[in-house]
Amino acid sequence: MRYTKLALLIFGFGLVLGLVAVVAEIKLLERVASGAMALGIVAIPIGILTDLRRRLTGRFGGARRRVKAPVRRVSGAGAAAAQIGQDEAIA
Repeated sequence: MRYTKLALLIFGFGLVLGLVAVVAEIKLLERVASGAMALGIVAIPIGILTDLRRRLTGRFGGARRRVKAPVRRVSGAGAAAAQIGQDEAIA
């Protein structure tokens, strides 16, 4: 519930900021508090879905990508011999 907690924390911060703005009668702070609360409310369902996806992916293993084998590079005299061998195979 990592992201859900973060969304609730943002909403709670906006709520406390709104309380301070109303008590101190600061108009600009009321706008900031309102924005923080709105952001928190919008982020709550997104956080729930993200946490659910992380939990399900961890439980069922999720889709794993295949790792490509590293490209083999031959250096030195072996490279020249490999090139000659390729040339003969082509001809």
